Amino acid sequence: MNNSIKIFLISIIISSHAYCDEFLIVQSTTSTSDSGFYDFILPAYEEKTGIDIRVVAVGTGQAIKNAENGDGDLLIVHSEEDESRFINKGFGLARKKFMYNDFIIVGPDNDPHDIRKEKNIKDVFKTIKEKKLLFLTRGDNSGTHKREVFLWNHSGINTENIDSKYYIDVGKGMGATLNMAATMNAYTITDRGTWLSFNNKQDLGILFSEVPPLHNQYSVIVINPAKHPHVKYDEAEKFSNWLTSKEGQKLIANFKINGQQLFFPNAK
Repeated sequence: MNNSIKIFLISIIISSHAYCDEFLIVQSTTSTSDSGFYDFILPAYEEKTGIDIRVVAVGTGQAIKNAENGDGDLLIVHSEEDESRFINKGFGLARKKFMYNDFIIVGPDNDPHDIRKEKNIKDVFKTIKEKKLLFLTRGDNSGTHKREVFLWNHSGINTENIDSKYYIDVGKGMGATLNMAATMNAYTITDRGTWLSFNNKQDLGILFSEVPPLHNQYSVIVINPAKHPHVKYDEAEKFSNWLTSKEGQKLIANFKINGQQLFFPNAK
């Protein structure tokens, strides 16, 4: 083998290795990770581009803090107010809505307190408080926790006035909270995606869902390189655009568990 061929082959190996070493870090809510969503969609993008997508799934509140500290290239979360604040502070660029699902109230499937008969979400939370039903809150500043707090307030209830024997702060992620609810036969709120992928339902069931206050919108935001120059803006923007493209949106729609669609694409 002559030297020119050797040099050519070595250059291919080096460039190929460098290409495979390219990666993006996504700070993310846990629901997209716990549901298996990333395991389903990311291989297609990684195979197409050679870019490794590394997901840090910590819950919306912590994900935003991490992004503000520059620990990543993109943010995928589900708390519109916090997302807007993040952008207004200059940490993020455009907020792109790309999919949604919904939150659901789960509890004992035999529904001894007729939660399924309630006409609106306010009555659901009032019943839980008035009948002193055991409710588990994540208490972790996640998007799900923030929505839960909003719903209590929306129902005219201050959680500080609920006996801590019945309103239990577990301080854990969605999967762990559902496991505790299943063990304790308690009530809680979860996103539908995590619920469908949760394999330890035991005697729990969906008691209330499909009303506007339970709508759960997901967005992707590229972290602002003006704040953190190490952000890989070009590649981050490409991935963001792919999520909102026809290809990405089709993959999102195709993600199902036991024949049930977990997320619904809605990029515009």
